[in-house]
Amino acid sequence: MKDYMKEYEIWRKNENLDANLRKELEEIEGNESEIRDRFYDDLSFGTAGLRGILGAGTNRMNKYVVGRATKALGKVILKQGEEFAKMGVAIAYDCRIMSSEFATMCGQILATMGIKAYLFDSLRPTPELSYAVRFYHCAAGINITASHNPKIYNGYKVYWKEGSQIKSDIADQILEEISKIDLLEEDNYLSTSRAEELGLLITINQEVDESFYEKTMSISLREKEVDKNIGIVYTPLNGTGNIPVRTVLKRMGYTNVHVVKEQENPDGTFPTIDYPNPEDHAAFALSEELAFKVGADVLIATDPDCDRLAVEVVHNGKIQALNGNQVGVLIIDYLLTSMNEKNAIPKNGAIVKSIVTGEMGSEIAKSYGVKVFNVLTGFKNICALSNEWDHTEEYTYIFGYEESIGYNIGSYLRDKDGVAATLILAEMAGYYKKLGKTLVDVLNDLYEKYGYYCENTISIVLEGIEGQERIQRMMKEYRKKNAGSIGNSKLAQITDYATSEVTNVITGEKGITDIEKTDAVEFRFEDGCWYTLRPSGTEPKIKLYIYTKSDTKKAAEDKLQEIEKAVLDVLNSIK
Repeated sequence: MKDYMKEYEIWRKNENLDANLRKELEEIEGNESEIRDRFYDDLSFGTAGLRGILGAGTNRMNKYVVGRATKALGKVILKQGEEFAKMGVAIAYDCRIMSSEFATMCGQILATMGIKAYLFDSLRPTPELSYAVRFYHCAAGINITASHNPKIYNGYKVYWKEGSQIKSDIADQILEEISKIDLLEEDNYLSTSRAEELGLLITINQEVDESFYEKTMSISLREKEVDKNIGIVYTPLNGTGNIPVRTVLKRMGYTNVHVVKEQENPDGTFPTIDYPNPEDHAAFALSEELAFKVGADVLIATDPDCDRLAVEVVHNGKIQALNGNQVGVLIIDYLLTSMNEKNAIPKNGAIVKSIVTGEMGSEIAKSYGVKVFNVLTGFKNICALSNEWDHTEEYTYIFGYEESIGYNIGSYLRDKDGVAATLILAEMAGYYKKLGKTLVDVLNDLYEKYGYYCENTISIVLEGIEGQERIQRMMKEYRKKNAGSIGNSKLAQITDYATSEVTNVITGEKGITDIEKTDAVEFRFEDGCWYTLRPSGTEPKIKLYIYTKSDTKKAAEDKLQEIEKAVLDVLNSIK
């Protein structure tokens, strides 16, 4: 832990400190717990970049923390050689407070370092940033976004030349450079106008938009077999999705799209919800009101940076939410069924999912001869395989997904994509409506065919230093005193991803997993049920993922509740 009071005083005494940040520090004078939280450590730069609460302090998102990260990125790029540096950096931002200011500053810093910056003229969705990196053949990309976090947060994501988020090899280099830079050092950046004059700051406008829209629309599989009048309620949750999602749907001929007016326009204060996460049922409250008014068939929400999507379905007069695993299963079945009818499934076709995503999609994929790969959580890991196959041609990437409502269709960009996912959801719903079915009907048909799968993700939020410490204790202690066998589910295998050790509980035999090391531990039972425990990489929470399978829905649900109670009893006992 840093000497937080000393750091606080260094900031306060800095004559050049930003006036707004100085005011914040004056307001917390004498509040030791607040000072400690802001200064006890540097905001962590991990493989997801930066994400934190806006404000003054070393453990906050502010111009100094963002500036230092950008300088470090610039130095890493320059070390790759002159030709690599000439490729430039694409920069995008979302609707959040300070996003535009941070993005502009990033462009100025890179230009000052002699690195060309391509800066979007207004906010754009995350998938379009990934696309822009590939469109301009950039060396890297920067996206200013905190995704679905509460309004007090902002974030900073770094992408590499393939258009996917950086992995640990690049993140470690950036972190090393960060350690060499004084956080509060004075800088004289090139002005925007001067950087533009020198050809080092280029504004991105409709050129990339149009190409992005065309590529998105190209994923359509059944354009002529779809009821384009299907009733769609859409909310961008005051984020970046409004224009791209509506544009693509309109151009594809969907004529019955209703947008939630209160959540239509970009607004970083998110006035209608506390937590702009479409996984949270509360995010659909206004959508549900509108759905009944207009007689909608399907409700779609994208998160503020439009890289994730959540779905609700009107089924038998009631609204039913689908979770990320269920949507992933529906997309896999739809893609492969449609491709199979056209003999278009590649012989070496592959789907990629995270280790905490359910197995039902894998079973469907295998039935079509498509291989499924498991990787660590995060689309940087999913898309890393797509990047690899670009060179080896060993497999053809079809689809990647996570249980946390992230989906990527095709390989024209390398991140999860709420715009493309919305289009494919609309097409699926319209296709099945023409057959007299809802998405819930289709899901039930798949359960009848492949077995009943049930899942739940539980997040235990623990804020601040004490929260972080308790999360660490939970992970450490649970490894020692896990719940073991639960009810009729006999524990069969434990995989500790922190050590790569796989233990056969029945025989005592040990093996090694080839998945990269991470702080997560997985428990599998003989009956096919399993659960995984891991700390979040982007939020102050520990996450429990539970999956069950049985011959009936009730049996699967009962097993789920049984496992949930047993695991939480142990976790809650760890103080």
